[in-house]
Amino acid sequence: MGQEPRTLPPSPNWYCARCSDAVPGGLFGFAARTSVFLVRVGPSAGAIPGTPPFRVIGELVGHTERVSGFTFSHYPGQYNLCATSSDDGTVKIWDVETRTVVTEHALHQHTISALHWSPQVKDLIVSGDEKGVVFCYWLNRNDSQHLFIEPRTIFCLTCSPHHEDLVAIGYKDGIVVIIDISKKGEVVHRLRGHDDEIHSIAWCPLLGEDCLSINQEENSEELEIPNGKVIAQTAVTKGCYLATGSKDQTIRIWSCSRGRGVMILKLPFLKRRGGGIDPTVKERLWLTLHWPKDQPTQLISSCFGGELLLWDLTQSWRRKYTLFSASSEGQNHSRIVFNLCPLQTEDDKQLLLSTSMDRDVKCWDMTTLECCWTLPSLGGFAYSLAFSPVDMGCLAIGVGDGMIRVWNTLSIRNNYDVKNFWQGVKSKVTALCWHPTKEGCLAFGTDDGKVGLYDTYSNKPPQISSTYHKKTVYTLAWGPPLPPISLGGEGDRPSLTLYSCGGEGIVLQHNPWKLGGEAYDINKLIRDTNSIKYKLPVHTEISWKADGKIMALGNEDGSIEIFQVPSLKLICTIQQHHKLVNTISWHHEHGSQPELSYLMASGSNNAVIYVHHLKTVIESNPESPVTITEPYRTLSGHTAKITSVAWSPHHDGRLVSASYDGTAQVWDTLREEPLCNFRGHRGRLLCVAWSPLDPDCIYSGADDFCVYKWLTSMQEHSRPPQGKKSIELEKKRLSQPKPKPKKKKKPTSRAPVKPEAYDGNEDEGIRESSGPVENGVSDQEGEEEAREPEFPSGIASVASREPVTCTPVSLGFEKSKVTVNNKVTLLKKEPPKEKPESLTKKRKARSMLPLTTSLDHRSKEELHQDCLVLATAKHSKAELNEEVSTDLEERFHLGLFTDRAALYRMIEVEGKGHLENGHPELFHQLMLWKGDLKGVLQTAAERAGYHVWLWAVEAFAKQLCFQDQYVKAASHLLSIHKVYEAVELLKSNHFYREAIAVAKARLRPEDPILKDLYLTWGAILEKDGHYAVAAKCYLGAASAYDAAKVLAKKGDAASLKTAAELASIVGENALSSSLALRCAQELLLARNWVGAQEALKLHESLKGQRLVFCLLELLSKHLEERQLSEARSSSYNAWAAGTEGPFVERVTAVWKSTFGLDNPEHCQAALQQLQSIKYPSATNNTPSKQLLLHICHDLTLAVLSQQVASWDGAVEALLRAVVRSYDSGNFTIMQEVHSAFLPEGCDHLRDKLGEHQSPTTPAFKSLEAFFIYGHLYEFWWSLSRPCPKSSVWVRAAHRRTTSVEQSQQINNASPEEIDSKVSQPEPSRPPELDVRLTEESEQMLITCKELFSEKHASLQNSQRTVAEVQETLAEMIRQHQKSQVCKSTTNGPDKNESEQVAEQSLSSPPSECKEEKNQPLSLPELTKRLTEANEKIAKFPESVKTWPFPDVLECCLILLHIGSQCPGSVTQDMQRQAQELLQKYGNTKVYKRYCQTFCT
Repeated sequence: MGQEPRTLPPSPNWYCARCSDAVPGGLFGFAARTSVFLVRVGPSAGAIPGTPPFRVIGELVGHTERVSGFTFSHYPGQYNLCATSSDDGTVKIWDVETRTVVTEHALHQHTISALHWSPQVKDLIVSGDEKGVVFCYWLNRNDSQHLFIEPRTIFCLTCSPHHEDLVAIGYKDGIVVIIDISKKGEVVHRLRGHDDEIHSIAWCPLLGEDCLSINQEENSEELEIPNGKVIAQTAVTKGCYLATGSKDQTIRIWSCSRGRGVMILKLPFLKRRGGGIDPTVKERLWLTLHWPKDQPTQLISSCFGGELLLWDLTQSWRRKYTLFSASSEGQNHSRIVFNLCPLQTEDDKQLLLSTSMDRDVKCWDMTTLECCWTLPSLGGFAYSLAFSPVDMGCLAIGVGDGMIRVWNTLSIRNNYDVKNFWQGVKSKVTALCWHPTKEGCLAFGTDDGKVGLYDTYSNKPPQISSTYHKKTVYTLAWGPPLPPISLGGEGDRPSLTLYSCGGEGIVLQHNPWKLGGEAYDINKLIRDTNSIKYKLPVHTEISWKADGKIMALGNEDGSIEIFQVPSLKLICTIQQHHKLVNTISWHHEHGSQPELSYLMASGSNNAVIYVHHLKTVIESNPESPVTITEPYRTLSGHTAKITSVAWSPHHDGRLVSASYDGTAQVWDTLREEPLCNFRGHRGRLLCVAWSPLDPDCIYSGADDFCVYKWLTSMQEHSRPPQGKKSIELEKKRLSQPKPKPKKKKKPTSRAPVKPEAYDGNEDEGIRESSGPVENGVSDQEGEEEAREPEFPSGIASVASREPVTCTPVSLGFEKSKVTVNNKVTLLKKEPPKEKPESLTKKRKARSMLPLTTSLDHRSKEELHQDCLVLATAKHSKAELNEEVSTDLEERFHLGLFTDRAALYRMIEVEGKGHLENGHPELFHQLMLWKGDLKGVLQTAAERAGYHVWLWAVEAFAKQLCFQDQYVKAASHLLSIHKVYEAVELLKSNHFYREAIAVAKARLRPEDPILKDLYLTWGAILEKDGHYAVAAKCYLGAASAYDAAKVLAKKGDAASLKTAAELASIVGENALSSSLALRCAQELLLARNWVGAQEALKLHESLKGQRLVFCLLELLSKHLEERQLSEARSSSYNAWAAGTEGPFVERVTAVWKSTFGLDNPEHCQAALQQLQSIKYPSATNNTPSKQLLLHICHDLTLAVLSQQVASWDGAVEALLRAVVRSYDSGNFTIMQEVHSAFLPEGCDHLRDKLGEHQSPTTPAFKSLEAFFIYGHLYEFWWSLSRPCPKSSVWVRAAHRRTTSVEQSQQINNASPEEIDSKVSQPEPSRPPELDVRLTEESEQMLITCKELFSEKHASLQNSQRTVAEVQETLAEMIRQHQKSQVCKSTTNGPDKNESEQVAEQSLSSPPSECKEEKNQPLSLPELTKRLTEANEKIAKFPESVKTWPFPDVLECCLILLHIGSQCPGSVTQDMQRQAQELLQKYGNTKVYKRYCQTFCT
């Protein structure tokens, strides 16, 4: 198992004459998309012994479009230099050691098609372009020369290895010329013979023409006279052979001395494995050549199907060649080969590297002609990664090039043991999922909605499900069968069925035994079981809990629903994300704590990941569904949407996430802590998977066409880049190819014009293998068809950015394919507003309903008001009151959504407008819509009679459709009473507004067509982000619930408030209250207290929340006045002004006066409301605003409990608030809670609880202990620094890690902190303050006995032992892995080093006693310790374990510190007790050092 990073790179670019090259010493580079990937080959690659000696070592990043040429400098001493050319118009010179650009030029005006670094002149780079222009560029003197030889497209050029001024150029039409650049590009020879593209030119490695014994007779003609001049025999013409390969299927060898061809080699039609080739079919061909340096009598060429041939040139009269890899099966390329380049490794092996259309880079041994190794590559986005649960280490990758890769990551002999599966796929592979138990059974889903099953162990094509999704398949999951499939007998049904979720929002259940049968939409079962009336949400993600009993569905509105098998009863809805949910993952079942399997992590189009703990909900099995609005953990740090999350199978609660911000992040979810961040990708990440065998190793895939294997231990960053840092990633992303059409107006360049699709599935057609199309070299068969269909959608989506009424353009394409090209070019030149219709028709038709349309494009506030008026009108049972009626009259455009009378009013207003603007014909059309046929019938009577007229109108309507005048055509259909046809015509051409107006005016109000129109238009508007108008549509269709949901989609406070009001008007109370609460929380983040209270007023059920927010406001103001809070807010409510009196009294006074909380019944009701809400415990990464809200929730419960004299409840709630601040490491807040809520200490609570042992006594003891603990610290700090406002550095000392390590933190910090503070000059202070302090503190120090709780000390010690043993075990595993790696590398010293490290880390830290030094613990010993500690913990009574308690040993240490700083202050008895506790329980690593200090 190779413990080293690996890269699966993008595919080398196709159809380029020279886009890979290699230099002696073992460095190979190939151009892939917009960059060049570098591969180290040979011994220096540092590969694991036994595996092929190569490694992808890096990338040259800087071009913004496809790299079309790549060439190294072959001049000894400057092998580190290379040059690239790109479609962005530049030629860049790079230093591969630093991977930076040395210099660049942009001399070419046209697409560069050929590039070569002169082997004779060390700083000369020659490049040629599609228009025939050649530039010579001298690097050292930054000088260039422009040569224009022939006005033809250059395909390839090669500088002579023997003569510094000669360059051979091959053209598209088959001409080859040799020019002399010293004579301004004078043509030395023009070689005619080929009649198709020249793909490759190779000079003979030997000067002179004696190496080939070419028959003299055939060459006995006299010297040819090029250009009409006899040329003297100079060095230039002394002779040298030149070989050229062409698309015309021949290789020709030319003599330079005679300027003519001397040999023609015709490519053989090889009987290919797997079927012969028909010579009559013109097959794809790229003919590339390599003339080996040490064997001038041999020539290597590519052939039709990807085979390589070694020609023997000594026997020119008979075609004699040897096939590469003739003996071994399947080692050859399976498609055409583009580039061949030789490489000599450091150990002097002669290798040949080839790149091919089959997306493999192969390396050949020139002595045996066998393939030494293959580097596979990706030709599309890496959409999906899945490790097989059965065949460990088998990683399936779903790629946008239509192939599934299965990578055996454990292969000992081959790092890149990858198999390709392409049969039956034919589309981007967007989702994958292995069967949990059946070997080799892999489910896949594609971009076009196909779901299939592959058996990866056979060569059979996959089974394809007969039910397709309408859009992209997002996710696949195996789960238990549900009805109707589960209704068969045991033997008639599979144990697991396949679930697929598609972009249209449907989840299908497929029976893997009968994929040909129908797949079932699970929405039907959900509807029936939970008797749901309203529209079900659009599903975007499905995930089964590992035990198969619970299914989670993620939705487009951000909600996640949890269902229970067998009938999918809805048990809870999680309202946390408010954007489309992309990924859900359940924690594995084999953790050290079984309850962790109830953790569910989810990521959405927001950048925050939420983790929920669903144990209580699932186990309580509630009657009606619960709504959860609080996460268990919140992981924030990413700056763009989350596409994938995966739990580590090796750790508890460790998660990795992939994001569009270009990074993958590993989190410790239980502590909400970011651990490490991977930034190796150059694109947006799409998927991530944790290696099932190696805890340190993660695989990730992105839209940069790469899959990286990376190690968490090797990452230098711990969290995602924020702000400025992400600019670098942005730069990286900018240098990715831009999906824009090419500027050059070339007939061959057909770049698709599709803007980024709405659902985040980018259009790869543009980026993927864009070789052929942009080079003007497109082979006419395969590549073009693939690109054809992209135009209609491309243009339609450009058009749809306009107001909703616009006509989609795609119709133009159904009629004729002829206009495609000029339409596209038009789009490129002009802004998208000018629709391509304008080719057939000069002016855009006038809108029939211009006023109504414009009213739907007003400000957000106005549109929200529309929704509320409409909701009131539709839902008030009695007669409308006057206010609403006048509102409706003012807002005449709402007639479209209310009743027929209002619609007529709207038509009237619109008609008047048309008349005033001088368009009587439009006025008549509108009257016709209403059904007023007077004018029309008159015309009919005057003409030839009714039937003829009917026929004429219909024919005219058809003609109007051809001219794209659909509205006019519909009006004509209405005039002959074809209402349904007219509505259908308008609807199918996206004139929804007009269709609704006609249907409402002419059809019965309950006609289903009307509802369907509203819902279809609503869905389209919702997709385009016109939420308010969509809400009106849903109200029109009487789906008020959906109207409120869609309004809330935007998620800003104003939209949420309107949505809550609307839900309240239409009687959806639960929805209304959840939206109002969300609105208040949004306003709270902005510290808008007044707005938050107003939002909460919307719903009676939020009374309890109003009290919490009130207390939070008062506490925030209190903290602000004491200058303990950084945040300032201006908008306090008026009642927050008073500051006199104790804090709790102020709170209750405001509650009484403002919230009418004046009797115990009210308090009891509020208490019940709030008790149902449970917030998760805090960690030291909890954001401060969230922490304060949660603490105030507990404090509100405490005050309410006091009001109803429930003292038990008050104690528990107060303790929760204190523990929350303690867990988060926020000492300041803890002390503020103490001073505000326990100003007199805990005695009054003790009195209230009474003498008898109540169940709350342990909680009270803990509360009292925390109270003393806080005072103890304050006192200790006051000894070293008299200023009571020490909280600034208090907080610094208290940024705790976990409760287990926190004491180590504090104790590490405290002594040093104190020394530094004592040494500062102390500010003078009045002496009497000291005395008072000492009286109080004596009292306080006596009460400290309460902290010496033996049972808590013992429990905490056992917990520390468990944590320590687990850490040691993890460290042992890590060291073991490291030593494995070190053993496998050959160098010795590393090994010893790592063993020392292991010994060190497993024995105690170096600072400890000498005798313990080198006794690493054995595994059985560790296991024994762990079991003992766990057994001990189990024996403690629940009361001790339930309530947290300050760390007892930490308190002992502080008291001993105080005793040493201030002798006599702590009694001998207490000091003795503290020392005893330390000796007895201080045996863990954390405390050993301190115990020795104080107890010796």
